[in-house]
Amino acid sequence: MAVASCATAQVVLGVSVPLTRGIVDYPVMTGQAVRYALAAVALGLLARAGFGGQPAWRGWPHRRDLLALVGVAATGLAGFNVCMVTAVRHADPAVVGTIVGAAPLGLALIGPLMRRQRPTGRILVAAVMIVAGTALVHGFGQADALGTLAALGTLVGEIAFSVFAAVALPRLGAVRVSAYSCALAVPMLVLGAAATGEVPRVPTAVEAATFGYLAVMLTVVAFVAWFSGLNRLGVARGGLFVGLAPVTALVTASIQDGRWPVVAQVIGVLVVAVALTFGLGQRDRSASAGREDGDGPGATVLAGRTSGQRIDE
Repeated sequence: MAVASCATAQVVLGVSVPLTRGIVDYPVMTGQAVRYALAAVALGLLARAGFGGQPAWRGWPHRRDLLALVGVAATGLAGFNVCMVTAVRHADPAVVGTIVGAAPLGLALIGPLMRRQRPTGRILVAAVMIVAGTALVHGFGQADALGTLAALGTLVGEIAFSVFAAVALPRLGAVRVSAYSCALAVPMLVLGAAATGEVPRVPTAVEAATFGYLAVMLTVVAFVAWFSGLNRLGVARGGLFVGLAPVTALVTASIQDGRWPVVAQVIGVLVVAVALTFGLGQRDRSASAGREDGDGPGATVLAGRTSGQRIDE
């Protein structure tokens, strides 16, 4: 189930990338603020209803969780979108995709460190293979200095999105982490839009439909699926599935544009598939403890505390 959740989230993300062509002319931060506001309302209703076995709504999160949620909103939502848009304006999409494709390697390194463990060789090899496969899928292109820096910022946002969420997931669950993160991202984006002088306007029919899709599928569905899987697989193993996004984006764009991918891109897809199979082929010994990746992504943050102790000091 955890594997299916992570895979579903990244497939939805990959499908969404070509579809966002429909909103390239809309004010970026204003549009994203609307998207996250709609998603926050929907996720809040799901959380109150106890969707997915979540505990009933119990007010605001504790200080430690709130700081992690602010990190998710600032880096993985608001920061990610600003860096992404800046990057594609100053660099070829191929360059941006190749740099962001290094996210599995970053998560493979950071995930075990969060549990005070060394990264496993199997996960590292799989992550490097996914980075190589992603590079083949995207190819290489041109970029100026600002475009490269923005792409690196997008990579940091992609990694931070999962790392910060991992801290709050054990206590809050996937739905509430998603709801709080989206709600916190809205004022950040609104302030950013005001600071940069964005002028809101009524979206066209295509833009409205695209924002609706992004709010429902990419935010509500994909966020909950990703965080649910990440909470069980852990950051390192779950991060491998990030490699599915560029592959799915390639397939979707090929169908949408009516053209076949080049041979190098097909080889890249196969490399990613082999890497995922290899990286997920052997479970950690601690999986029998109830989670598929040791004690889960938030284990180290909560290390040394029993279930009956406070964790908000």
